[in-house]
Amino acid sequence: MSVHTETTIHGDSSYSPEARDIYLTLPNLISLLRIVSIPFIAWLMGRHDMIPALIVLAISSASDGLDGIIARKLNQVSKIGQILDPIADRLLIICSVVALGVAGIIPWWMIIVIGLRDLLMTIQVLWIAQYGYGPLPVHFVGKAGTALLMMTIVALTIADLGTGQFFQLLRMAALAAGIWGVCLYWLAGYIYFRQGILVIRREFRRPGQARA
Repeated sequence: MSVHTETTIHGDSSYSPEARDIYLTLPNLISLLRIVSIPFIAWLMGRHDMIPALIVLAISSASDGLDGIIARKLNQVSKIGQILDPIADRLLIICSVVALGVAGIIPWWMIIVIGLRDLLMTIQVLWIAQYGYGPLPVHFVGKAGTALLMMTIVALTIADLGTGQFFQLLRMAALAAGIWGVCLYWLAGYIYFRQGILVIRREFRRPGQARA
């Protein structure tokens, strides 16, 4: 099966550096460690051990983006890395949100809405992967939504450290930011869904081409 590294949507060309079939690299190790840290973060949040949770979360978040920079600097962009990085981001958000829900810090409707969006996107990613496509180009709306959700998670974790007026106001502000984050998260999902449909339609229009 051929791997497409260029996707054209509405006449715009979004190019991703060519990925290789390499596995034992420093960027992949960083992404893997970020994934391994996620259950530990969720466990700490569920126990209301928020200071240790914040420390591990800060280290994990700092590594996000670092793996991509290293991959490009060392020419270690890999196909598995292009899969591990978004998986780590999605897992960090959904596991942290679930842990905060278990701890009674975040409303359960937010967990359901975020989880449903990620489930739909996972189905579509697996669908277009059948045609040899990797992850779709990241949209700035998706980045903004993810950033707001991460800020919400951190702010709610800090707000759980106390009961004073400051912590109450911080919790209210975090939940407000979380609502905006969910809206942007779903808007990005809609954009990705449309891009995926265009990719699939283009493949259906090329029935005569052999697909390895």
